[in-house]
Amino acid sequence: MKYKKMSKRQRWQELRSTMWYTPGIYIFLSMGLAIFTLYLDLELDISQHIPIKFSSKAALTRILVSTLIGGILTLSAFTFNSLLVVLTTFSGQFSPRMLLNFVADKKTQHVLGIFNGSFVYVLLVFLFISNNDNELYLAIPITTVILAFFTAVTFIYFINHATTWMQVHNITDNMKKISKRIITFSLLKDIEPYRITENTKLNDKEYPKDGHMIVSKESGYIQLVDYPKLIKLATNDNVVMRFEYSVGEYVLTGTPILTYWKEKDITINEHDYLMTIEIGHKQTEIQDLEFGVNKLSEIAIKALGNNDPKTAANTIHQMSELLQIIAKLTHFSPFLVDDEKNIRVILKEEDFEFYLYKGFGYIRHYANENWVIITDIIASLTTMAKSMDEQFHDDLWNFAVQTAKGVAKNEIYRLDRKFLFDHLSNLATATNRESEYKKVEQEYLRET
Repeated sequence: MKYKKMSKRQRWQELRSTMWYTPGIYIFLSMGLAIFTLYLDLELDISQHIPIKFSSKAALTRILVSTLIGGILTLSAFTFNSLLVVLTTFSGQFSPRMLLNFVADKKTQHVLGIFNGSFVYVLLVFLFISNNDNELYLAIPITTVILAFFTAVTFIYFINHATTWMQVHNITDNMKKISKRIITFSLLKDIEPYRITENTKLNDKEYPKDGHMIVSKESGYIQLVDYPKLIKLATNDNVVMRFEYSVGEYVLTGTPILTYWKEKDITINEHDYLMTIEIGHKQTEIQDLEFGVNKLSEIAIKALGNNDPKTAANTIHQMSELLQIIAKLTHFSPFLVDDEKNIRVILKEEDFEFYLYKGFGYIRHYANENWVIITDIIASLTTMAKSMDEQFHDDLWNFAVQTAKGVAKNEIYRLDRKFLFDHLSNLATATNRESEYKKVEQEYLRET
């Protein structure tokens, strides 16, 4: 029932991330293969047209198939039981979302499909093998042996895939790629074509806070917004809609979720506007870029708690690349316009500083007095500044200065202080803030 309530896009995303979709395809293919091989042996009786040494009697075929039923089932059950135990441990150490990501991985689902498809095939053909020793089979035993061999090879492949996937640098890289896909295939398609690129500020006189309110009919996370449809509705009704919450935030029943302004003689159907917003019980990554940033930051925080600075440093590097992509491909204007360039939708304002804080702010907080990690953050900010436009330099520099001042309030070893301020000096050079750096350094020396 829950899939019926979802939009087409949300339903497709949920189905592809479950254990049913890809294995279900393999099961149907295996049923078709079983019907085909049974037709060859029982209807066409192809064993009569080849030398008898290639054929197998009914008793031998039945023993072969019955043996492989238990073998394939045991192999698949043992494999997944062992790996789920390992993944559960990893989830506790790094992130509870690791288990879901592994299950949703295409390679994992293909392997699961092969195991289940092979089991269904041998189970089906076993039901139709007769006890008559005069019966000869060719297609069934050959196909069964090939499937058994293929399943054994798949087992080896799966172990290799699992051990490779569970390496932390691969996990963080995978999470970063998922977030990049959100930007490339979702945000660039859904929002960016409608954004105003020039800098425009909200005008309280033109868009006052006391507009008409549309309240949410249910509680949950805002998962998905159909921006093209929303803009089309606003254009037809000649209204301007403003979001009070952004995608990924939690709303309660009766909470004002949209504010709009209209002409006095216009009546609009508020239900149509609510239908463009998908609300569910969990956060999803389809349009929620902040969620992807938080997942990476969570890996680093867990690594710090487990005294694993190398993993935290690797995550910081992946985070810097993701933030660079956000800055490069996303325009932070909250205004979405129609074909006539009239403002129709106003999003909740979010700028690069917001994502910078969501990415590095939590890591900085939990790093506490881990000066090496703090230094890695500033080094990553320096690398970002060298590869990004000047418009983002203020945010990078201010974040680094606040971080350095927080360190200055604590006792710090000489070499930790040296490397920290060396990287801060490099950032000052990259952002043309040399004079400000000297003030920060002098202020630190006075406090110490």
